[in-house]
Amino acid sequence: MANITLKGNAINTLGNLPEIGTKAADFSLKTVELSDKSLADFAGKKVILNIFPSVDTGTCATSVRAFNKKASELENTVVLCVSKDLPFAQARFCGAEGIENVIMLSDFATGSFGKDYALEITNGPLAHLHSRAVIVLDEKGKVVYTEQVSDIVDEPNYEAALKAI
Repeated sequence: MANITLKGNAINTLGNLPEIGTKAADFSLKTVELSDKSLADFAGKKVILNIFPSVDTGTCATSVRAFNKKASELENTVVLCVSKDLPFAQARFCGAEGIENVIMLSDFATGSFGKDYALEITNGPLAHLHSRAVIVLDEKGKVVYTEQVSDIVDEPNYEAALKAI
């Protein structure tokens, strides 16, 4: 399990992020239109998985805005923002913020993404939500970069993730 913190207080995840060089596990997540999307839908593209607890928190919202800004400049790359927020909340946020360059996906229905990627928080006030992490995949779905943000309130290292593309 990964040892992370929430404002300095220790919390844990189910395990560690996928290892670099391994094939990413497929998933089925809900879009803001309530349709299903899987990793296979993005075959042949580089993928940035921006994963966070809830878009309704300041740091999570900041990460979506930051990747949204950069996403339009990336060639053959898609940015998927994944949380357990309801798709309606994700749609409301994107509409209010003018977010158009990333794809919001929700793990609310089954929670299997958080379990399969071992980033579900297991204890503390955010138990059962996703930890803050970034995973970058190449065009073949192989993991080329991971970052498990050590404190949930901190932003990910955007530049390092973008460099991995």
